[in-house]
Amino acid sequence: MRPFSGHHAPDPREITVGPLDLAARVDDALAVQALAFGLTDDEIAVRHHIVLRHFAAPSTRALGATTQEGRLVGFVYGMPNDRTQWWSTVVQPYLRQEGNDGWLSDSFVVTELHVHPAFQHRGVGRRLITELVSAATEPRSLLSALDRESPARALYRSLGYHDLARRVRFPSAPSPYAVMGAWLPLR
Repeated sequence: MRPFSGHHAPDPREITVGPLDLAARVDDALAVQALAFGLTDDEIAVRHHIVLRHFAAPSTRALGATTQEGRLVGFVYGMPNDRTQWWSTVVQPYLRQEGNDGWLSDSFVVTELHVHPAFQHRGVGRRLITELVSAATEPRSLLSALDRESPARALYRSLGYHDLARRVRFPSAPSPYAVMGAWLPLR
């Protein structure tokens, strides 16, 4: 993904948030994620398969943030939680240890949320996540984020998410994660 020309990215008020066919735009989405999260080409290749597998589930919903020219500058997707899915099986022991494994039932999981660096801190991520979970029928939402203070964690807290488990280790992830939960609707 090429950087935006000039000194400033387009005005975030000119960004449209709407349904995203993630299967058709997986490469664009992963390019945004690579820039936002600092992924290597090998990590992108692994995530390509994961995103397509997730999006094949009929209950998965995705939104994209696009410029007037149709360029994807952010995306979010999620699905109702299923305790048999890989993510749930990894986080469940950590949540149980904290007395929070009940959160895995009847929750909507925000699987990925990424915004192009030129659009971060401008409300795009907030719009994406709030619009995605506003359509959830579940009473609460879960997500995982790197377990360190960051703008992303501050955003999640401002929306009502709180830590349910910390120092969660995902296989092959070099850094620990925190699992966060919020009652819906978000603040």
